[in-house]
Parts: sequence; structure tokens; C-alpha cells
Amino acid sequence: MTPPKTLWDFLPFFLGGIPVTLEVTFLAMAVAVPVSVVLALGRKSPHALVRWPAGFVIELFRGSSALVQLFWAFYVLPLFGLSLPPMVCGVLVLGLNEGSYMSEVVRAGLDAVPKGQREAAVALGLPARYRLFRIVLPQALPLMIPPFGNELITMLKFTALVSLVTIQDLSFRASLIGDTLGRSAPIFALTIVVYFVLALILGGLVRLLERAVARWAGRHAAAVAAPHGAALAAAPPSRVPAWALGGGG
Repeated sequence: MTPPKTLWDFLPFFLGGIPVTLEVTFLAMAVAVPVSVVLALGRKSPHALVRWPAGFVIELFRGSSALVQLFWAFYVLPLFGLSLPPMVCGVLVLGLNEGSYMSEVVRAGLDAVPKGQREAAVALGLPARYRLFRIVLPQALPLMIPPFGNELITMLKFTALVSLVTIQDLSFRASLIGDTLGRSAPIFALTIVVYFVLALILGGLVRLLERAVARWAGRHAAAVAAPHGAALAAAPPSRVPAWALGGGG
């Protein structure tokens, strides 16, 4: 007689969901970060034809449930002739949803750069693209990293939603194992522990990234200031604390 299955018999299958969960997390964040920058710049645009659509997209994704968005993208869009693979669907929806929230972090970071920095750059005749990518963003980026790290951990937890579209992440596999064993408490207790450990690891990586970005921003500021004299250094650096931007610092 075959002995009954135990939780440990399913452990390899369960742990196989970790790479899937991390893949969804990082791919969705790879979508969310550029989306947040585009939406934040669009929201700050002086042109209504750019500002209003950006605001609409932000409010659309922030004002509706990510679970409902996933359902529509995977089950309703095919009725209109647009079918997306499960992974593409999950990554796009989570990325757009998270990007709409992160756009406010980007906007706050950009606004934290002293106005005098922009005025000095304009007075020097520097083009708009140079001002954005060489002066404003490098100063705003260190302020954005802590809240971005929080959003990365939030995204890790949100990946449980992709089980709706049949992606076999940790939560999907835990549910299958619980149904097979006839009891869900042990496997979901283990799932909590795994998510907690993954969140700790990601938090440590974010702290390392914070320090690396701070060092890079310091070197970049010196390199930019050198050819343009003291004009860009006239305004004091931003003193906005990370917690004011939604971070944990």
C-alpha cells in the first residue's frame, strides 16, 4: 500500500515556484520603472494633450483593483481578438499598475530638486534633455530609491495575483498542494516564511543599491559641475528626507 503523501513530498515542486515569482517580480518592475518616469513627466507637462492622458492612465490603474485588471486582460480581451500569454499578461498588468503608483514617487523626486538648479541650467543654455538626464534625474534618483525598494517588495507580494492567470508561482503551487493534501494550513504557513525570506533578501539588495546610487550621484554631480563652473552649485542640494517620498528612511 502506497503511504499517503506529505508536505515534504511536494517540497521540490513548491520551491520551483520561487524562480517564477522572482521572474514576475523583476519583469513587472522593469515595466513599472520606465512607465512611472513617462507618466510622471507627462503629468508635469505644460501641454494639456500630454498631461490629461497621463493623468487618466494613472487614475485608471490606481483607481481599480489589480485583480480585476488581470481578469479583464486575460479573460475579456480575447473576446475582442487580443489574446496575451499568461506571463505577458501578468507582467504588463502588474507593471502598469505599479508604474501608476510609482509615478507619484518620481514626480515628488523631481520636484525635490531645487528650482535654482533648473534656472541655472537654463541660464547656461543647456538643452532640455541635458537638463533632465544630466542634472535633475541624477539628483532626484537617490531620493527615489528607498520608496522604489518598498514598491519592489510590494510587487513581490502582488505576484500572488498572477495565479489567477494560471502562472505557477509560489501561491499557485501552494494552493495545488493544499488541495491535494486536503489541508492548507501547513503549506501556506511555509509560503509565508518563503515570502518573508525573499522580502528580507530584496530589502538587503535595495540598501546596497541605495549606497551605490548615492556614491554615483556624488561623482556625477562633481563631473557635471566641473565644466559649467559654480552656476549649478549655487542652489543647495535637496534636503527632502526619503520618508517624505514614501520611503522608509
